[in-house]
Amino acid sequence: MAAKKKPAPKKAAPKKAAPKAKAAPKAKAAPAAMRGPKVGAKAPAFSMPTAGGGTVSLAALKGKNVIVYFYPKDDTPGCTKEACGFNEALAAFRKLDAEIVGISRDGMKSHDRFAAKYGLKFHLASDEDGKASAAYDTWIEKSMYGRKYMGLERSTYLVDGTGTIRAVWRPVSVTGHVEEVLAALKAL
Repeated sequence: MAAKKKPAPKKAAPKKAAPKAKAAPKAKAAPAAMRGPKVGAKAPAFSMPTAGGGTVSLAALKGKNVIVYFYPKDDTPGCTKEACGFNEALAAFRKLDAEIVGISRDGMKSHDRFAAKYGLKFHLASDEDGKASAAYDTWIEKSMYGRKYMGLERSTYLVDGTGTIRAVWRPVSVTGHVEEVLAALKAL
């Protein structure tokens, strides 16, 4: 006759660890739509040097529609595509009494080379001191390949002749962007 197996002794239930205190949630960057000046607000004033030795200010452009666009860096693929797109459509913008101001933190020598290389005929403003990018809240923390760094967020503001923001694009996808801005300007 086969021997009966003894039932295995019951194991004691594992002790439960005391609940851990929840860590405070990490502050997340505000979504782009929630940062910076909003539609209906007065556009922050600026005055900056431009390619070719001039200066541009929002006050000097009063009475005109102004496309203020921030871009990360001169002569990089996306920034070149965007700048050339605005340059090709410049006549259409000017027919609608609009000026274009491209702003980056690059210096004047870089802007001069960029404008000359691509024949850019609109204002390329140098925000080396970061005042305009701070006022428009476009200087943000970015991440690429796991590395975090500070840089300009590609952003565009349509400002009417009274200095009021009428449209905001944040962040910008370069493909089709110039056409979107032109359509919004025509709708004013």
